[in-house]
Amino acid sequence: MILIDQKPLISRYRLKARGFMNSISNRPDFEGALIQIDGGYGCIHPWPELGDPTLEKCLADLAGARRWPIVRRAIRCAEYDKAARDFENSLFEEMEVPVSHATLAKADIAEITLAVETGFTAIKLKTGRDLTAESKFLESMVTEFPALKWRLDFNESLTPEQAAEFLLALTEKTRAAIDFIEDPCPFSETSWNDLRRKTRVKLAVDREAAPLSAAAQVMVIKPAIDEPFLLGEAAISHNQRVVMTSYMDHPVGQAFAAWEAARLELQFPGLVGMCGLQTHHLFEPNEFTEVLGPWSPEFKVPDGLGLGFDDLLAAQPWTRLY
Repeated sequence: MILIDQKPLISRYRLKARGFMNSISNRPDFEGALIQIDGGYGCIHPWPELGDPTLEKCLADLAGARRWPIVRRAIRCAEYDKAARDFENSLFEEMEVPVSHATLAKADIAEITLAVETGFTAIKLKTGRDLTAESKFLESMVTEFPALKWRLDFNESLTPEQAAEFLLALTEKTRAAIDFIEDPCPFSETSWNDLRRKTRVKLAVDREAAPLSAAAQVMVIKPAIDEPFLLGEAAISHNQRVVMTSYMDHPVGQAFAAWEAARLELQFPGLVGMCGLQTHHLFEPNEFTEVLGPWSPEFKVPDGLGLGFDDLLAAQPWTRLY
């Protein structure tokens, strides 16, 4: 049940990126807001580049109609968090969070090497800025690290023709090392079926993830904006793998995504594969990211009640949202 009557408190934050975050964002700083509703906490971290309303519009919606999915999901997070805190429990009790791939914002051999040394077995690379350079880098990395699997995220930055040309220009060995490509181009059943037939590379749907996206082989679910159970059921009906990811947001939002991933796997054993829940390393460290610990495939559950971070959340400068 969505909390309606409680007036939220908010605490604005700013995350500083360590580099470009994806093919369509050049911003160095990312603003969001932690929310508190009747003692439960959530996070609103919009990406206007990807179709979200601005933060100010989100906060206006939070104070009023609450129509936007990103706002409603933050409220849902606060509700779950409050319930656990009321019972003096961690939401993660008896939960097992899936392991994650390494999310990288750029082609950097030093970071690939570090990821391998840290234990990651799959790399998710933000792609689409320079296809020629990215193709050469991928070919060299497949030779250098033959055991790695690759997940390439284009954020719908290509046309179907460009996506096919990029993939078909790769060697067969490199194509075989690709676990999937995510949102290579805007979703359509026809173009995606054709791309899959031509390249034999698995396709993952994210921004258009919906019950009708049967042309994809993988469904990417972001709990910050998606209802995991509804999409999980759709994925089962289409025989799709599910990958749960954070929204590249605040550690509170990251913890919510990790808990939802564990919960969905508990409900549908075997549905959720290797996820993308470790993204705090993409930003300059702060007191919240320090709680999540070093970058690694395993998610470090924050200590405390609900989603954790008890002392840090209590210390934030909260203001009433009217």
